[in-house]
Amino acid sequence: MYLRRCYRRKDGKRHGYWALDRGMVSEENLRFLKEAKRRYIVGTPKGMLKRFAPELRSRDWKQVREGLEVRGCPAPGGQEIFLLCRSTQRKEKEQARHERFEKRIAEGLEKIMASCRKRKQLPAVVGQRVGRLLGQNSRAAGAFAVKIDADVDGFAKCRWKEMDRWREWARLSEGCYVLRSNVTDWNSEELWRAYMQLTEAEAAFRIHKTDLQLRPIWHQRQERVEAHILVCFLAYVLWKTLAQLCQRAGLGNEPRKVFQELAEITLVDVVLPTRNGVTIRKRYVSRPTEQQAVLLQHLNLRFPNSLEMAQV
Repeated sequence: MYLRRCYRRKDGKRHGYWALDRGMVSEENLRFLKEAKRRYIVGTPKGMLKRFAPELRSRDWKQVREGLEVRGCPAPGGQEIFLLCRSTQRKEKEQARHERFEKRIAEGLEKIMASCRKRKQLPAVVGQRVGRLLGQNSRAAGAFAVKIDADVDGFAKCRWKEMDRWREWARLSEGCYVLRSNVTDWNSEELWRAYMQLTEAEAAFRIHKTDLQLRPIWHQRQERVEAHILVCFLAYVLWKTLAQLCQRAGLGNEPRKVFQELAEITLVDVVLPTRNGVTIRKRYVSRPTEQQAVLLQHLNLRFPNSLEMAQV
């Protein structure tokens, strides 16, 4: 769950607002923001989409970038606005997930029906099996209607069918989500781009845990915790600085791939003992590959053939 206080420049001024993901959104939190007269842009629960079924079927959408469309829906009273968002990439991801869960459920139900035909089972036992199957694949559980009856001897008979109504709604809502805001003086595109700043906070946590490997914090004393946080912050600032260097060099804004490529460059220490007991050490840098040389050229970096020589 993430909350971030953001600023956006408009007309030469900074306008503050609060951005919350849907994990932190509750009526209590919204009431707190409203009472303090704070401007906010928040995510909403998935179930909120049901309220906007007619709008989802509308063709009046605005494309803000490739694969992303938005549609503003003013709330009654005009004090809030709901922003419908539809992402092609998100739709493909959710559709693939639904299809995977539907396949698991269908195969599981077929196995349960086959087991009922092979041996006599009590309806309660079969019901538990069906419940576990649907619970393990809950994202597509609504796609099936399962009925368990008892035959004349009291043993289970299992039947199921697919729910076309669920599939129709799933195909309509896949890739869609709703934002809620009391910032009514911005257009739909401005609201969406402002909310997307929240993803920077999420990316920062991921970078700290993966690329920088600076989490979790195991310190117990306050000053050590604060020192660790300072190191994490400085490391993240360095990471973002490198990202800006990559962006200016036309290499994207993620230095991760650049690091992986340049990490193959090695250092070789040459140790030369002499008769008078002095050891000469010289460090050489391996010759970059053609691809590495292109990256270094874009970054305006030049590696020396050798580093300073030391004598011991």
